[in-house]
Amino acid sequence: MQQDWTPTDQLPRGRGRLDNRTPVSVIDIGSNSVRLVVYEGATRSPAPLFNEKVLCGLGRGVAATGRLEGDGVARALEALARFRALSTQLGAGRPWVVATAAVRDAENGAAFVTEIEKVCGAKVMLLSGNREAELAAMGIQSGFHRPDGIAGDLGGGSLELVDIAEERMLASTTLPLGGLMLAQRSGSSLEKAEKLIEAELATVPWLKKGANRPFFAVGGTWRNLARLHMLENKYPLHITHGYRMAADEVTKFCEHIILGRKFKNADPARIPSGRREVLPLGAQVLRQLIGRLGASEVIFSVHGIREGLLYTLLPEPERARDPLIAYCEDYAVLRSRSSVHCRELCVWTDQLFTGQGPKETPEQRRLRYAACLLSDISWRAHPDYRGEQSIDLIARASLSGVDHPARVFIAMAVGYRHIGDNKVGERDSALLSLLSAGEQKRAMLVGAAIRSVHMLSAGAPGIILRTPLSFEGRKLVLSLPKDLAVLNGERLRKRFGVVGELLERQAEIRVLAK
Repeated sequence: MQQDWTPTDQLPRGRGRLDNRTPVSVIDIGSNSVRLVVYEGATRSPAPLFNEKVLCGLGRGVAATGRLEGDGVARALEALARFRALSTQLGAGRPWVVATAAVRDAENGAAFVTEIEKVCGAKVMLLSGNREAELAAMGIQSGFHRPDGIAGDLGGGSLELVDIAEERMLASTTLPLGGLMLAQRSGSSLEKAEKLIEAELATVPWLKKGANRPFFAVGGTWRNLARLHMLENKYPLHITHGYRMAADEVTKFCEHIILGRKFKNADPARIPSGRREVLPLGAQVLRQLIGRLGASEVIFSVHGIREGLLYTLLPEPERARDPLIAYCEDYAVLRSRSSVHCRELCVWTDQLFTGQGPKETPEQRRLRYAACLLSDISWRAHPDYRGEQSIDLIARASLSGVDHPARVFIAMAVGYRHIGDNKVGERDSALLSLLSAGEQKRAMLVGAAIRSVHMLSAGAPGIILRTPLSFEGRKLVLSLPKDLAVLNGERLRKRFGVVGELLERQAEIRVLAK
């Protein structure tokens, strides 16, 4: 029997997409890779619709001959033709095209730019070292909540260093320390590379301002270093963005790579060969940087110049939004029964953390808000698996603006919202190990509160803000207006009782006279 399909041009946009967003295509022509990312739209928390890279090694011969290699150029142009077609298919139109150190420094770079523009049908933004640093800084601002530290973007041709504080760039520099460039200049000698790195870093006097501040590591080589560290330590999440390593641990792990020591659990063969060959040099650069900065820790970022470019397209009010909350608001619209109800949960749970309730920091509050916004995203799942699905979706989501313990807190709070007891820990003990005992209890409290109030609203908006919470001595009181008294059932009393237990209060549900 033949299926009577609706013609493609008559189908509505998939419900997995947000309305009123025009896709934006960015092509990044780097010294090692050429990459296309098509984003759903220019927003504070951009969602990639499509992401593809080709390791062309354009910068491989620039240090030795001053020219882009013919094979790399041919592979890049072939990839760019494909990228333009994909951009058109996805409704992004003409792509934004940026080119960095290899094209900038090569004798035949201008001729290559002309070819790029013919293939892509768009003007090439040939970035200066300073502009590349600015976009890297904006990429960090895009991916983190109020970042403060030194950022480094290690490409194939150059290293951009930026001092970021108070949401602006204070200083920047570009150095010829990209992996391919360093390999050419040192003849792939680690001993010579060590001296070259030391000499280049010594020319940047403001690096001392990095003392006791985090270092944000950007670039494919450093991301692969982080992946190896996760695998070696059997880390429960394989998400690079927001992964943190203490400075001394970074130094130790870099030395492990530089000396070519074997790993117990990690398999370097899982890293693409084009990245693997420059990994020891990238480790050398990172080790020396951390020592010279006196950094407190390294935070790895997948946001770089592409996300920085997208960030420049945003109006100021959109830039000012919290990237975590922006993502969660979008997800609530896409997956919850009522995004309005999710926002109401933020306000309703505020009452638990005022007056005689437990105190919370601004950071803890934003994580609670995120959990409220994501609390209903698995309502279509089978009831027995809503908690598990929520944990998996959130812990491994493309969140920005959070580190790994924070994303696990949000996931577990929503897990408890569905499961309601310690069964969460039976399956996800490895994830829970990333949280302190205090944060585990906070996640249970937030989840229990959302779980209980759903017995009043059933996920519908306009109900819960009429049901105030209050602390009266050792009591936690939920007040219901008279017209909602019929909702005071056994399951509501049981679930609200759990909230009281977690707060070491006697839970009481009170029907108001009026």
